[in-house]
Amino acid sequence: MSKIVTREIDLDGRKLKLETGRLAMQADASVVATWGETVVLCTVATQPLKTDLGYFPLSVEYVEKYYAGGRITGQRFIKRETRPPEEAILAGRAIDRAIRPLFPKEFTNEVQVIVTVLSFDGINDPRVLGFIGTSAALSISSVPWAGPLGVTRVGGKEDKFIINPTLEEIEHLDMDLLIASTRDKVAMIETEAKEVKDEVVFEGIKEGHKQAQRIVELIEDLTKEAGKEKLAISPLAEEIEKAVMEGVKTEAKKRIEAALFDTDHPWHEATANFIKAELSVQYAETLTPQIVSGVFDKVAKEIMHETVLEKGKRVDGRAMDEVRPINIELDILPRTHGSAVFERGSTQVLAIATLGPLSVSQTLEGMTGESTKRFMHHYNMGINPFSVGEVKRIGAPSRRDIGHGALVEKSLVNVLPSEEDFPYAMRVVSEVLAANASTSMASLCASTLALLDAGVQLKNPVAGIALGLLSEGDKFQVITDMQAVEDFYGEMDFKVTGTVEGVTAIQMDTKLIGLSFKIIEEALKQGKKAREFIIAKMNEVQPKAGELSKYAPKIETIHIKPEEIGLLIGTGGKNINGIIARTGAQIDVEDDGTVMISSADEEAIKKAVEAISGMFRTFEVGEVFEGKVVRIAPFGDFVELTPGKDGLVHVSQMAPHRVEKPEDVVSEGQTVKVRVTEVDRQGKIGLSMLFGTDIKPESEGSPRFRSGEAGRPREGGSRFGGGERRDFGRGNKPFDHRGPFDKKDRY
Repeated sequence: MSKIVTREIDLDGRKLKLETGRLAMQADASVVATWGETVVLCTVATQPLKTDLGYFPLSVEYVEKYYAGGRITGQRFIKRETRPPEEAILAGRAIDRAIRPLFPKEFTNEVQVIVTVLSFDGINDPRVLGFIGTSAALSISSVPWAGPLGVTRVGGKEDKFIINPTLEEIEHLDMDLLIASTRDKVAMIETEAKEVKDEVVFEGIKEGHKQAQRIVELIEDLTKEAGKEKLAISPLAEEIEKAVMEGVKTEAKKRIEAALFDTDHPWHEATANFIKAELSVQYAETLTPQIVSGVFDKVAKEIMHETVLEKGKRVDGRAMDEVRPINIELDILPRTHGSAVFERGSTQVLAIATLGPLSVSQTLEGMTGESTKRFMHHYNMGINPFSVGEVKRIGAPSRRDIGHGALVEKSLVNVLPSEEDFPYAMRVVSEVLAANASTSMASLCASTLALLDAGVQLKNPVAGIALGLLSEGDKFQVITDMQAVEDFYGEMDFKVTGTVEGVTAIQMDTKLIGLSFKIIEEALKQGKKAREFIIAKMNEVQPKAGELSKYAPKIETIHIKPEEIGLLIGTGGKNINGIIARTGAQIDVEDDGTVMISSADEEAIKKAVEAISGMFRTFEVGEVFEGKVVRIAPFGDFVELTPGKDGLVHVSQMAPHRVEKPEDVVSEGQTVKVRVTEVDRQGKIGLSMLFGTDIKPESEGSPRFRSGEAGRPREGGSRFGGGERRDFGRGNKPFDHRGPFDKKDRY
């Protein structure tokens, strides 16, 4: 049995414990991280590859288990975890971005990190714990890694910071910032904010870095006792690399420079691949194509860095803080609810907004139960290979597509109108039609415009910008709106989104072992300037706010008493489905009695509102209705006045003469004209079919039954022998063939 090593600290009033040596001992390294009652298992495994892939084969999987929250999935036929939810994919991507730059470039073994949530208390964030556990597992493993990383979550509220807030506290904060740091640098930033000032965000980053040092110290302490000897690295032979470098520089430097700085023909991956292929043929006898490709990229990177840092020149001639030319078109698709094309340089995105009732909101299932979200953004680039001039198989959305879509969603969610003011579900799809870097930020700008085009009243327009970095030692240059070649040969991807009021999201990763505060501050400064410039361009063309698309469904909200929901729905949904069938409107009912009626046809909404209002209206004596006979009894017939609301016509009120059997006068389904003669304290209604001279003086009010008359109500029964039809199951919930209706039943 392996030696069990444990280290723990008090982390903001809750015990954080790291333990190794107890679970998953066949892995190269494993750490069980516990925070409160949230428990995460983090494992690291590595193995050499038979062939060089030309890139570092790292994979990070974040796995949520339903049992962690004490749940069995609500799916009917599949009860095990299958495809990871979007939140798990995003958590895995965030961990990957933080740890990847800390591996030596010469290390080419395959590395797999798996983070498994074993227990979740609903208080302590398993994602933060997964970060910490991963950092600890890599630190004690045999894998060469320049960690550890400390990870901290910083919440912001009214310029005050809350370190490692609980999940409940996060719901009420203005800023949610996740930061991963080494001893002296920031390795990764993720932020969601409600238009928080750039200066406040920067202070939050510094505070997060400071607090992360406690985690760094904890992992270093664990590593001293439990750490393994690191694997040896086999770099390229220096003499071979040097010889090849000189050969490439001599024979290809001019070609690389010409291709890099050709403003008429922007650098594409195909450009580099063409030159690499020629060099690979030339050096085929001594070097593999992978080595030639790596050396080529190193030379190209050196050329770009030298030109930018020494000459102050970018590949397309722009200033360091200059945004590429912008072109915007709105409402280009005739039948969609909202559409916009946003072009920045040679990056082009078409965004389409679609509105719908809240019933089409997305249902999410997680470790603690189900939830819904009414705003969805989907980003498509992987299924559009033409956007980069390639031919590829089209499949499911990639993890990258999911990540970019989530970033745009996070950037917009806090500027949307409230559900009370705008009771719509919203879906925006961003189709990347041409890609030359910064496609996610172009998608954000296009999505903002598409929502405005659909008539969604945003608090403020949102724009985004991607900032890059070229550095050499202490010398650096932040570049605004980087294009693909600057991204590929640069060292930072700092995406910042926001309005003129402040930041709504940040996603930062780097190829360096962290960034200094000076670089981050400069990136925020240039990012603010750029997004204000872009928003000004968007404001020049944005549509008039509040004009809902004529093709979007209209929604009207009314309120009934919660105890009246059963009557509205009816047995097996009979009443509400009847209204839907007659009017063509869609009806959604909430637990609090809120009823939302939606349709693209305003007349359908009007009819549905009238039908529902009629069910709960107050009936007055003397009112006249035309209703359908829904049931015949020996003592009279029941007439439906409004959906779900009946009244009784006693046999004595059916004709001016004596009626032996109601069937002699009416038949079921027949439409008859009736008059309200009485409404009792329970709301039950007495009706008469007698009008004018047919009315008998003794007929007004409740019928006087004579002794021995057929159909006489039994003792204690209703004086009308019937009334409104209400069928309730236990707990005053209506039943249908599936059992009682649950919360938020929608039809």
